[in-house]
Amino acid sequence: MEDYNKDYFWEIYLRDNPLTKDDQNDCIAEVKTGPKTLTTEDSANEIKRSGSELKKATILSVVQQDSDILFEALLNGNSVITDLFQITPRVLGNFANSEAPFDANYHKLAFDVVPTKKLREALKRVKVINHGAKGDTAYIGLVTDTLTDLYDGSITPNDDVRIEGNRIKIAGDSENVGVFFISATDPSKVFKVSRKLTQNDPGTLIARVPNLADGEYILRIVTQFSTNKQLLKEPRTLEYKRHLIVGSNNDDDRPVIE
Repeated sequence: MEDYNKDYFWEIYLRDNPLTKDDQNDCIAEVKTGPKTLTTEDSANEIKRSGSELKKATILSVVQQDSDILFEALLNGNSVITDLFQITPRVLGNFANSEAPFDANYHKLAFDVVPTKKLREALKRVKVINHGAKGDTAYIGLVTDTLTDLYDGSITPNDDVRIEGNRIKIAGDSENVGVFFISATDPSKVFKVSRKLTQNDPGTLIARVPNLADGEYILRIVTQFSTNKQLLKEPRTLEYKRHLIVGSNNDDDRPVIE
């Protein structure tokens, strides 16, 4: 078969970066893998399919023997290098001094896995397909005035708005947690929703708009909600991308509701 440089593709999704507190919009990539994980059985089947004259049982036996040899070497503290990666034993955890004993309750045995030059060079041929935000990224997607059913940004004081998004459920004991309306022209004017939320789910909130004066407002949600069992250590702040409007707006082309 003629040798050529084949292109490879990684598909990624972007999700919220839980490690950055100051930037609520940055994301980290998650590579889409699957639908199955390659096993020794799969490798043996591929070797056989590619034309090997060895029986599958023989291929599996050789692969297993190779695996056993690497296994023993690693447990004996040796490094292992293959065509694709190098594995080196490592001990995690600090020692108080040069005479301190190994403490299994504090120290941990591990391995460093480093790709070889062959694999690093091959990565240059990988093309990335970005599928955008993954479903678990926190965001405010749409705000609807329940009185008028408009979602153009207009809201009615002393009535409810339906807030749709992802991971927006209000949770946590921090005093900063809640739903807020902030004056777009005077950010010092902050109005917190004091009435109990009619609906408080990860994808939907129904909140009573405070008695706001005419003007433009920023909708802000602060929550410690997490898809894990434990709450976030620090509250996450989300803001709706468009301003919400109370009262008339001369530049507004919204239809008039009879």
